[in-house]
Amino acid sequence: MRRLLSALLVSTLAACASNPKPPPPSPESPALGAAPAEKPAPKPEDPEAFRDKPPEPGKPPELVLPTFQRATLDNGLTVLVSTRKELPLVFAGVAFAAGSAQDPKGKGGLAELSYRMLLEGAGKRDTVALDNAFADLGVSPAMDVHADGAEVGVRVLKRNVDPALALLADVVMRPTFDAKVFDRRKNQQLRDLVRQLSSPIVLAQLAALSAIFSDDHPYAHMADGVPQTVQALTLADAKGFYQKHSGPKAAALILTGDITLDEAVALAKKHLGNWKGPGTPPPAPPTPAAPPRQNVYVVPKPELAQTVMLVGRPGLAAGHPDEYALELATTVYGGFFGSRLNMNLREAKGYSYGAGAFMDTRLGVGPLLSYTAVRQDVTGPALTELVKELAGLKERPITSKELESAREGLIRAIPGGFETIEGLGATAASIYFKRRPLNELERSVEGLRDATSAEVQRVAELYLAPDAMQIVLVGDPSTIQEQVSPLNLGKLTPVEPDAAPTPAAAK
Repeated sequence: MRRLLSALLVSTLAACASNPKPPPPSPESPALGAAPAEKPAPKPEDPEAFRDKPPEPGKPPELVLPTFQRATLDNGLTVLVSTRKELPLVFAGVAFAAGSAQDPKGKGGLAELSYRMLLEGAGKRDTVALDNAFADLGVSPAMDVHADGAEVGVRVLKRNVDPALALLADVVMRPTFDAKVFDRRKNQQLRDLVRQLSSPIVLAQLAALSAIFSDDHPYAHMADGVPQTVQALTLADAKGFYQKHSGPKAAALILTGDITLDEAVALAKKHLGNWKGPGTPPPAPPTPAAPPRQNVYVVPKPELAQTVMLVGRPGLAAGHPDEYALELATTVYGGFFGSRLNMNLREAKGYSYGAGAFMDTRLGVGPLLSYTAVRQDVTGPALTELVKELAGLKERPITSKELESAREGLIRAIPGGFETIEGLGATAASIYFKRRPLNELERSVEGLRDATSAEVQRVAELYLAPDAMQIVLVGDPSTIQEQVSPLNLGKLTPVEPDAAPTPAAAK
């Protein structure tokens, strides 16, 4: 019996050890048999939360620059080619080395009128027949006249390059210069000028070119001329200009797109190999002086709701050692939306819809300009801010963030100049006009990338100092007198807009 009780005791103790009694429930624990508490529902996601963090920019595409090739025919004609095989298209054009900078004194607009006459009849075709011949190829020729040159060209299917060049050869080698057509074209240019001179911006450009360059300087006028000078032009003037400045040694055949250099040379020999003419590339215009500002030039336009402002000075010629550093400094100051000038006048003050600045490098020294149009009632304050931003480039040196933004923007914008074969042709023409090396695009990218902060700051203080900037204002004269005169920026000097021709002269 004792053994049995001992065994039962041992069994009972073992059972208790293997199945311990549970502890009493804690206040936080649910009672035995009670249903478990439900978990709180998750907070719904904010559908606008993604706006708290801007998306990361993607990897920029690789910069691929076009290449250019050059050949010279026995008669001296330059052939410039850039091959692009994506589509069976070719841009074919002829670039001339003489532009509006070669207009004789008192004959502004002569280059424009002379080159426009090339498309008004050539060879055995009059204006209509020539236009129809181009239309039969599915194209319409374009003509552009610049200070340093001119270009006529078409974009055609590759299979039509040969007939298109045959027409262009007639245009440049055998223009008719018909007297009646000359009168019509001249009057059309006068009508265009009447329309242009109604624009305050055009009036500002005319006055600014005259203020930045002396009146005798080749860059002191626009390519279209002014009514007085165009009205005086004759057919003999136009013929004489073209005969003097045309010829294979003063021109380039430009072919871009689905074409090779060998194909281009063969076509050039076929259509332009017999071209003759005395023209030679003209010298670069002289470097203008940049004296301190003494006057503020005012083009009076009573009751104009806005005041147009152009502020500038002579800049640089293409290829100058300071070119890329100054382009960066100008961009920081006014060359893109986030520039100092635009963020001040537009975003901070609300004076203007926009303000900017640019540097126009040419064969010679081109203009360096800043521009805006502001509400009439804030003419004085806006001009004050513009001048303060120029001075601020020295007082508040360009930051590394500003410089890198300008650098990135300028380099990434370069491909926009050759996204079409016409743009590629215009790039080739610019290289020819400015007499730059064929690797000019690579040099530009390298120059923009390598310009140091110290170099950019140096040229900003040297070229963008406010005292050397000439000021042109187009607007209400009483407002300008009241608001600008107290600023002591110079003597207010009225500049009368060039008079439009009489209706009889513009028939």
